[in-house]
Amino acid sequence: MKRTFLLTIAFIFVMASSNAQQIAVLKYGGGGDWYSNPTALPNLIQFCNINLGTKIDPQPETAEAGSVTLFKYPFLHMTGHGNVFFSDDEVQNLKTYLLSGGFLHIDDNYGMEPYLKRELLKLFPDKQLEELGADHPIFDQKFKFPNGLPKIHEHDGKRPQAFGIFDNGRLILLYTFECDLGDGWEDPAVHNDPEEVRQKALQMGANIVEYAFKS
Repeated sequence: MKRTFLLTIAFIFVMASSNAQQIAVLKYGGGGDWYSNPTALPNLIQFCNINLGTKIDPQPETAEAGSVTLFKYPFLHMTGHGNVFFSDDEVQNLKTYLLSGGFLHIDDNYGMEPYLKRELLKLFPDKQLEELGADHPIFDQKFKFPNGLPKIHEHDGKRPQAFGIFDNGRLILLYTFECDLGDGWEDPAVHNDPEEVRQKALQMGANIVEYAFKS
């Protein structure tokens, strides 16, 4: 309890004493490729700095789930294709981070779902993922998505879905599924997406960043 209180105070202090516009990739255990899509976040950051007027460090950092450095970043991004595992200490640290004002965006790069849902039950056994309707404010920021989350890559051909975990009405965790925004953020040559599709991915990503920084 004492450690949790001190981390919360530290997080509040760091956020109050900085411009609070930093993004980090969440490093997790279990063997999943947390490091996938290396060009995605730098491209999204550049897009946000140009179109939203943010001043995010162009190169995102890496934050381990169990480290106190987590509390330096108001926005964490997590992705991968496979297994995800959080230790008990990592669960407590990540939970404290989120309940203290942090935000986590998890973008399923195809294959995370069964492992992720298992770990989210450890993180918040008393909360469930709730699907966000197209009327949620995250789809009505700088860029408008009246139909909700855009479809970027086919995967299993299912409709794209955005899920959230809330605390006292605040969206603290966003999980994007059957969409793969991160692939759309990558350099054009990586997936050869049409520019229209890539712009949708970047615009939706910018909305997520804008929403998280304002919440």
